[in-house]
Amino acid sequence: MPTQSGTTVRISPRVARVTANNPGMMTGAGTNTYVLGRTEIAVIDPGPCDEKHVEATLTAAIEHAPDAKIHWIIVTHTHPDHSPAAKLLAEKTGAKLVGCVLQDDGYQDRSFCVSRNVQHGDLIIGRDFTLEAIATPGHVANHFCYFLREEGLVFTGDHIMGGSSVVIIPPSGDMTDYLASLARLKDYPIQQLLPGHGDAITDPISTINVRISHRLRREEKILRRLRTHGEISLDALTPLVYDDVDPTLHRMAQASLWAHLLKLEKEGRARQQFEQHWLFGERRWGLCSDV
Repeated sequence: MPTQSGTTVRISPRVARVTANNPGMMTGAGTNTYVLGRTEIAVIDPGPCDEKHVEATLTAAIEHAPDAKIHWIIVTHTHPDHSPAAKLLAEKTGAKLVGCVLQDDGYQDRSFCVSRNVQHGDLIIGRDFTLEAIATPGHVANHFCYFLREEGLVFTGDHIMGGSSVVIIPPSGDMTDYLASLARLKDYPIQQLLPGHGDAITDPISTINVRISHRLRREEKILRRLRTHGEISLDALTPLVYDDVDPTLHRMAQASLWAHLLKLEKEGRARQQFEQHWLFGERRWGLCSDV
């Protein structure tokens, strides 16, 4: 069933989805919170700090598993549409918080706190499920996906979203890490991807390959534009690289462009130079001489 703001949908015998009422350009229909388990419950990505959404999540847990208790509240990352409800939900349930805290870069939820950061390969074991933490930095440095072994489901947070590309915002976001994290997911026997925004994805490996190809095609386009235009500012390069994207989205696209350029710089294929000017200075990008 398609995601709709403020709705609860059964995904599988172990999983229900509660979509928060926070629709928008970056969130789609809203943030997807997942209720997992039949005898012990884990809540994945509790969402924004919205009392109504927290109550909807508690109601979904009771309807999904009437005799179960919420033992874990798990976040894929600490962006403000994914983790702030964790504190309120933990106060109501006494559940353990699971996730990774990142130094604040202006985008992080500072209310989320854990005694120990989750690590790649950590297991969260309930009576009827086993979740494996998969480190997937890229969208942000502290991003984790979670693999439900019994059903082959991966809760992807913002690593892979339904119907749209993920914005990579440096310095915490890293395009090299993002592509490596996409490839890492292919090592798991995935049946479906359950994103933090959008519908369930039933062709996981094809979707992952499409996401990788999309980024690499964008990268080649960046290199072509640099060959044509020479040294150029980020502001001037953005509409040339994203001429196939609605201009109202160029501000967010520019963040991913910056991430691409930083990746190319690390690979020795692009370089940045600060151009001095009597009134102002400007950072410009160009190709390395041997590219």
